Amino acid sequence: MSQQLERVIERPGMKYHFVKTDKYKTNLIVLKGRAPLNKKDATIRALLPHVLQSGTNTYPTITELRSYLEELYGALFFTDLQKKGENHIISFWLEVANEKFLSDETPLLKKGLTLLADVLLNPKTDGERFDEDIVNKEKRTLKQRIQSVYDDKMRYANLRLVEEMCKGEPYAIPVNGLLEDVDSISSEDLYRYYQKVLDQDEFDLYIIGDFNEDEVTELCDELFPLKGRKLQAPVKTNPQAREEKTVVEREDVLQGKLNIGYRTNITYGDEDYFALQVFNGLFGGFPHSKLFMNVRERASLAYYAASRLESHKGLLLVMTGIEPKNFEKAKSIIQEQMEAMKKGDFTEEQLAQTKAVIQNQMLETLDTARGLTEVLYHNIIAKTDITANEWKEKISLVTKEDVVKVGEKIQADTIYFLTGLEG
Repeated sequence: MSQQLERVIERPGMKYHFVKTDKYKTNLIVLKGRAPLNKKDATIRALLPHVLQSGTNTYPTITELRSYLEELYGALFFTDLQKKGENHIISFWLEVANEKFLSDETPLLKKGLTLLADVLLNPKTDGERFDEDIVNKEKRTLKQRIQSVYDDKMRYANLRLVEEMCKGEPYAIPVNGLLEDVDSISSEDLYRYYQKVLDQDEFDLYIIGDFNEDEVTELCDELFPLKGRKLQAPVKTNPQAREEKTVVEREDVLQGKLNIGYRTNITYGDEDYFALQVFNGLFGGFPHSKLFMNVRERASLAYYAASRLESHKGLLLVMTGIEPKNFEKAKSIIQEQMEAMKKGDFTEEQLAQTKAVIQNQMLETLDTARGLTEVLYHNIIAKTDITANEWKEKISLVTKEDVVKVGEKIQADTIYFLTGLEG
């Protein structure tokens, strides 16, 4: 989704996505690997990118690798993991200065792509296992990363809501895997899984910036000689409508977390997805929304109150921080706001304001190379091709009737309440 032309080139095992623009002073390289989310592989998959970025046969230690990045005029390199629908996505991000702005014209884009290929295809191994020291270090770090969610009660409540709401579905699996599965991963296990990733993942390589497309295509063909593969489709789950359930959990907390999950039955690429965006904006997406104004400001029942969409899974998630004694009042007002939305209890002025904020938010996202990459990747996940202009136009055309019609599809699913040990 871009006002610039995205050129897509298909190769065995990988697609190149080129966006040529002189808007930025850097060139961004992003490699994304996608596989179905499943419990068996989630934890080992979460470990893999951190091990890969910690040492290659060319740069055997993270210190040497980081020193080389400094030589590339302070290039930025990092990895991350995401869940999008029932997909588990590994991303490698590398941002280098555009050599046009350098006095010596060092071929930074070429060196950056070569380094990325080195990380992916030439990791520090003996051909049968990864380096033990690197694996053990990254296992400790992964355990800390998983534990940090439990220590942050806002993130923990979000995690628990999804676990309860999507029980039995792949989406319930945490993006960083499970704490109890970390210790059992061996260097040999990880190397075998790495081979599986190279053979089966769907890879998409994004390059955004000012570069010669033909030269970069030739270079990528040389650096990434992957085999073709039969891609594994994620397991799509469409649970039947059910009665809303309530889960209460007690811990030693002062501030309660009341989170509510709804099934929207709409995902990215559906015709009424744009109206769903507006619905969420009016309901809880922005400071002028119903949740913020009525739960937090007028009733003074919440420290924070907002909602967000899980666009590729079809969820709308409400998040609030409240005094535990205010559970019933806060729940009641949240439910009232949802019913008001379904009845069309909002003005044309509020509708126009929400659409304007959504448009501005998207323009801000598209204004950065990283944001543009994420937006473009939505189309890959949803197997669609929505352009920036189409997005803008369809948001602007959303009517009050469209928003109310979306409301008819939204079903309450799970109430999750994290409260204190007493009372």
